[in-house]
Amino acid sequence: MAAPLISAIICTHNREQYLGAAIDSLLTQTMDRYEIIVVDNASTDGTAAIAKSRTHDSKVRYVHEATLGLSVARNRGAEEAKGEILAYLDDDAEASPGWLAALLRVFDENEKIAIAGGKVTLIWPPNAQPPRWLSDDLASGLGAYDLGDKLTYIQQPSLTPRGLNYAVRKSFLNAVGGFDTHLGRVGKNLLSNEEQQLTRLALERGQQVAYVPDALAAHNVSPARMKPGWFLSRSWWQGISESYREQSTGRSGLPQLRRGGERLVRGLYKTIKYIHSPDQRFENLAYAYGQIAYLGSVTRNLAKRSPKPQASSETETQPLT
Repeated sequence: MAAPLISAIICTHNREQYLGAAIDSLLTQTMDRYEIIVVDNASTDGTAAIAKSRTHDSKVRYVHEATLGLSVARNRGAEEAKGEILAYLDDDAEASPGWLAALLRVFDENEKIAIAGGKVTLIWPPNAQPPRWLSDDLASGLGAYDLGDKLTYIQQPSLTPRGLNYAVRKSFLNAVGGFDTHLGRVGKNLLSNEEQQLTRLALERGQQVAYVPDALAAHNVSPARMKPGWFLSRSWWQGISESYREQSTGRSGLPQLRRGGERLVRGLYKTIKYIHSPDQRFENLAYAYGQIAYLGSVTRNLAKRSPKPQASSETETQPLT
């Protein structure tokens, strides 16, 4: 059997409600030469049974990864993959029939592309409507992603494709050491920015990142994510993630306190400015909340880096043993 042209990878953790539909959407792709790898990341629900029930199809492989962490699971999927292009689909997303073919096409046509991802629409729970306090920008936190209907090359890491609909050239991923395991969700924490990190590295190396509108996927919105508390938690972890990303790229230091302080003040000011607009008010409140986490993370990092006072020769102390 010929090697797969592309490897579709689902990393999953306790998402039995949606996993079956995610795998089934990959089994109905319009191309033939591909594989499906389901990486079970330390699940304790019915994930294993759901994934293994699809392995009667020769395209599907089940892999168990005991170390918890989305980036760990993604790296494990890359290690297992036989294809040169790795296409990651979230365990609560559903790919359109032409998803893999659209992604593979752009990689084949342009060898400089290191990363590509497609448009993402949202699937709301039955009988549910987007809440009044949910702005378009906050909806992007649910996975929504739409840069239009034309192939677009991305120059800003903040516009990078969503991780739920995300493909990367395996040679590039190996060259940069894989997904950063200090970033990416681990259990219930919402650390992020691992895709932004890869986009930044790709652009620095002179490679390209593409938005592919035809590579369409839809993301299920769970009822738990329709509550203000989820967005506040996500913003909090986003602030921590941004602090780490800056630290890992050599941008850490006292200027972070100024940047974070300015953003906090701006967020609080706009929260008051838009007091009569539910969606804008909550968007800016969540933004300000994230800056508190950012500043806290920066402060802890600076405290670790501060030199310890040196004892004088007359009063030199001995280390504790």
